[in-house]
Amino acid sequence: MHEVNDMAGKKLLHVDLFSLDTLGERFIETWEQVAAGEVVEPYHAVGFETLETLLRTLTPRRWALLSYLRQHGQMTVYGLAQGLRRNYKNVHGDVKVLEELDLIGRTEDGKVEVVWDEIEAHIRLAA
Repeated sequence: MHEVNDMAGKKLLHVDLFSLDTLGERFIETWEQVAAGEVVEPYHAVGFETLETLLRTLTPRRWALLSYLRQHGQMTVYGLAQGLRRNYKNVHGDVKVLEELDLIGRTEDGKVEVVWDEIEAHIRLAA
């Protein structure tokens, strides 16, 4: 996991709902800005196509895991399971999902950590 800073020096990750069409439009817009020589601010996001997918993926237990890990700092998955008083196998599975989404990362010695200072969710209701 690489460390990224926003303008205020905080590491910010956005959780967004958007369609694949919207993702494609954002990519083309950014590509055109870069091609025109414009400076484009990094926008780090995890996207979901539907609210149902977001809620099925970022469950309350996974949010609690993120919160606990952010509050207590880097630790082993075993230590995290002990701290959360949860089954190791279930915590390991949650860590794997959160790592795949880049919501958490690994240190050189294999511990897990939250590398973002803030995670901001954007959910637009359909008209």
